[in-house]
Amino acid sequence: MTNKQSAWRSPWVIGWVGLLLLFFIFSGVRIYLAVTSSPGLVDENYYERGEALSRNRLQREARNPGWEMRLEAPEFVDIGKPTQFGFRVSDREGRPVAPDSVTFYVYRPADSSLDFSKPMRLVEPGHYTVEASFPLLGVWDILVSSTHDQDEYNIPHRISAGVK
Repeated sequence: MTNKQSAWRSPWVIGWVGLLLLFFIFSGVRIYLAVTSSPGLVDENYYERGEALSRNRLQREARNPGWEMRLEAPEFVDIGKPTQFGFRVSDREGRPVAPDSVTFYVYRPADSSLDFSKPMRLVEPGHYTVEASFPLLGVWDILVSSTHDQDEYNIPHRISAGVK
């Protein structure tokens, strides 16, 4: 009689099959999480917006007025409490400038459903303010956008709400 054992009883075969099965399970979990979780995109139309920026870049650079823009952000931003932000814009000689509009955009990199924007109000020529409240602890991206004619000029800033 010959002693024929099934290959499925070998610890090596069981180990390799188990490893392969574990790989497929973890891959399936990762695919499920990638499909169901938030992509964290800042802008829904990021590709189209990027193409438009690239197309018009040289034209905008030729029309660049040379504004000096500065965001006045506090060092500490508490969660759920209104915080005052300022924005100053001036020309190359330091004279105040009056853009057509100034908008304060706030983006949550981890969850785009919390993004919001507010128009900034004119306090004096070249000085704008807005009051904003951040509902959650963590990182927030701020973009102050000033428009002049058909052009848009931006100044970015990143804060950590609730973190000293």
